[in-house]
Amino acid sequence: MKKIFIYVTILSVGLIVASGCRKDFEKINTNPATYNQSNFDPNYVLTSAQLGYSGSSDFSYDTWRANLIYCSTMMQGFSSVIGYWAGDKYLLNSGYTAAYWGFSGGTATGGDGAYPEQVRPIVDVVQSTAGKPQYKNLHQIARIMKALIFERITDLYGDVPYFQAGLGYYDKTYFPAYDKQQAIYADLLKEVSDATSQLDPNGDKPAGDSYYKGDIGKWKRFGNTLLLRIAMRLSKVDPATAKTYVAKVVGNTMADNSDDAYLLGDASGGRTTINRNSQILLGDGGQENYYTRWSKTFIDLLKSTNDPRLGVVAVTQLYLTDGTKTQNPAANANPSVQKGMPNGKDLSGIAGQTIGTDPSFTTFPDYSSPAPALIKRNGPTFVLTYAESELLLADAAQRFGIGGSASQHYHDGVKAAITYLSQYDAAATVSDATAEAYVTAHPYNVADGLNQINTQYWALTNTMLDFYESWSNWRRTGYPALVPVVYPGNSTNGTIPRRFPYPIIEAGTNTANYNAAHNSVPGGDLLTSRVWWDAN
Repeated sequence: MKKIFIYVTILSVGLIVASGCRKDFEKINTNPATYNQSNFDPNYVLTSAQLGYSGSSDFSYDTWRANLIYCSTMMQGFSSVIGYWAGDKYLLNSGYTAAYWGFSGGTATGGDGAYPEQVRPIVDVVQSTAGKPQYKNLHQIARIMKALIFERITDLYGDVPYFQAGLGYYDKTYFPAYDKQQAIYADLLKEVSDATSQLDPNGDKPAGDSYYKGDIGKWKRFGNTLLLRIAMRLSKVDPATAKTYVAKVVGNTMADNSDDAYLLGDASGGRTTINRNSQILLGDGGQENYYTRWSKTFIDLLKSTNDPRLGVVAVTQLYLTDGTKTQNPAANANPSVQKGMPNGKDLSGIAGQTIGTDPSFTTFPDYSSPAPALIKRNGPTFVLTYAESELLLADAAQRFGIGGSASQHYHDGVKAAITYLSQYDAAATVSDATAEAYVTAHPYNVADGLNQINTQYWALTNTMLDFYESWSNWRRTGYPALVPVVYPGNSTNGTIPRRFPYPIIEAGTNTANYNAAHNSVPGGDLLTSRVWWDAN
C-alpha cells in the first residue's frame, strides 16, 4: 500500500477539493497551482477517491462520528459509555450527523467528508477521462465508484446534491440543487449497469486502482454486485424495478471471497493512510479503546448459536485500565467468556442509566472488545463482499422468487461471512470445515427466511465494521428486530433513527437549495424522518 501513500502525498500538495457547496468557489476551482486535466494523471485521483471513501484523512472525522458514534451503536453492533457517543442514546449532535457530508477547511486538501474528499475527486476522474480511449476502463470504473459514493450519501441523508455536485470547476455550478432520491437511484442503476457493460478486458488496466489493481474481470463482478445492492434497496418502495435489475445480474456477481473489495491501510503514512476504524478504536483520539465494546445484542446473537466467528472477532481483558493504550497479550478469546455491553448506558452515576448499576457489569475489561486482528492500523476497510452478494441474492430469491435457490444462496452467504474474516489477518481464520459445519447445523428455514437472511447480513456488516450498511439494510428490511433504547431526553421519542438531518452549514452556503430540501422532508428534517426508499 505504499502506492496509496505516494499518490495521496502528491495530491495533498496541490489538490483543492470542494463539493460545489462552499464559499470562494471561483478561487477554489480555478487556482492554477491545483491539478487539472492537462497536468495530472487521473489514476492518482482515483486512488484519492478510494481512500476518501474509506474515511476522512482529517483524523477519521466522518468515520468516527457517522460510522462509529452513530451507526454502530444505533445498530447495536457496538456500545459505548463515552459522553459524546450519542448514537445509541438517540440524541442529536448536529455537527456529528453532518460529519459524513463534509465541511470546507480542516485538511491539507481543503476539506473533509464525502463531498470534498470523495465526490470532487471522483467527478474529476469521470470528467477528465471521458472520450479518451487510453482511459476507457478507468472512466467506467470511475462511474461505478461515483455510484458507490453517492449510494451511501443519499442513504444517509435522502435528497442530496447529485447531478450538479462537484462540477464547479467545469461549469461554474457552485450552488448545486438537491435532487430527489428517487431520481438519484434511477440514475445510479443506469450508470452502474451501463458502466459495467462497457468494461473491456482488452482495455487499459488502471494503475491507481487500490481495490483490484486494475483487474477488469473483478471490476465487472463488483459492478454487478453493486447493481444488485442498489436494486435491492428498492425492494420495499419499488419492487418491480428491484426485480428488473436483480434479474440482469444473476450469474454475474462476485464468485467467492477472492472477489471481496477492500482497501488496505498503510501505517507508514500516518493519519493520511491509516485504517480509519482502527485509528479510532485503538484510542488515538480518546478512550474508545477502553469504553467502546461490542454490543450485548451482537455478542448474545453469536453466543446463542455457538457461532464460530465469536472466537476470532471478540476478546476480553484487552485493555486492563482506562489510561493505557497497550493491548494485553494475554487477552481472552474464549467464546464462553465473551460478554457484550448493553446499549444506552453512560458514566453518569445515575441508577438505571449508568453502566455500573447494570446487572451485567463487573469490570470494563470483562466486556468484549474487537479482536486485535480486526483493528490493525494497516488492516482492510471492506467495501463490498461476496458474502453480501450471496445474502442479497438469497433475499431476492425468497422475496421475489428470482435468482435461484434462497436456501443455497443463504448457505453460501453465511459460510462466506465466516471464512472471509481471514482477510483481516490469519489470526481471524475460521476453517472451511468449521464454517460448513455451522451452516449445516443451522439450516435455512423458509418460514423465517427474510429474518434469517437479514440478521446474518447485519452480523456480517458488523464484523466488516461497515455500520453504514448495517443501518441501511436494517431500515430496508426491519431485521434484526432490535429493541430500542430509552434514554432520558432522547430526540426520537425512543425510536431508532431513520436518517441524518441536513448539515446546518448548508443553510449559509447553499441557502436556497438547502431551504427547499430542508422544507420538503416528509415529517420534517429530523432523525425520525425517512428517506424515499424507506417509506412506510
